Amino acid sequence: MLDRYWFGAVDRISPEAPVPVVRVTREEVRLGGAANVAMNIAKLGSSSSLMSVVGIDEAGDRLVELVASMGIQALIERDESIQTIVKLRVIGRSQQLIRLDFDAPPQQGPLLRLLGMFDDVIAMHDAVVFSDYGKGGLSHVVSMIGKARAAGKAVLVDPKGDDYSRYAGATVVTPNLAELAQVVGAWPNEAALSERAQNLRERLGLQALVLTRADEGMTLFDAAGSLHVPAVAREVYDVTGAGDTVIAALACMLGAGLPLREAMPIANRAGGLIVSRFGTAGLTYDELFG
Repeated sequence: MLDRYWFGAVDRISPEAPVPVVRVTREEVRLGGAANVAMNIAKLGSSSSLMSVVGIDEAGDRLVELVASMGIQALIERDESIQTIVKLRVIGRSQQLIRLDFDAPPQQGPLLRLLGMFDDVIAMHDAVVFSDYGKGGLSHVVSMIGKARAAGKAVLVDPKGDDYSRYAGATVVTPNLAELAQVVGAWPNEAALSERAQNLRERLGLQALVLTRADEGMTLFDAAGSLHVPAVAREVYDVTGAGDTVIAALACMLGAGLPLREAMPIANRAGGLIVSRFGTAGLTYDELFG
């Protein structure tokens, strides 16, 4: 995805409707979605490759340029039948006033071509991240998880929707509170949460489930039980892309050989640091460990 920001001054209310008039003074574009995960991995100093499909349009050109500027290996199919996914945020007085989404699901042709390259790509890396945004790009995720696990790679999934069966066999799945509740239902207390999370983990054959809990930190559920790490108290400026930073840091740590129980507190710290910044952003190794 391409994250586009329009910044401007808000001096009056429109005479046409009770909405603010934003006089746009500056535009900024950043990598979003799976591209933001790849960028976060690259900024931490790890080798990063991105497999995706974008349109043959101006937004797709900008996205490809940004990916190249970050030193990310781009395995990007261009598909003239779709519009590159864009999230346009209009910012006035340091507040997001509205977000406009532009997207269309990719065709199977480009996805099958990427699937054909998948074995060669995973051979170059220690971890594979699947960022599911429900946009149709992961229609072959079951096969891809199987290939990655057969190759001995750590597989991390940022999930979407109410059916996690397609993520079966992954190393770790990282839902937030709302996403997990959509799958297992609301829980009345921590004991019920633990039981439902563990049942889901065992049913899917996951090594662990990592629950991101915003200002409550993160909780890891694995065969040994659960491990909770509280959030680091800091001013929250923007939660956009925080989940991308968390899974990117987790992937880097697992790829470096750290056990999940040692990697998760580092990912929690990364998430705590990134929310103090505006929009999708990344952390350097020195910022994370300094």
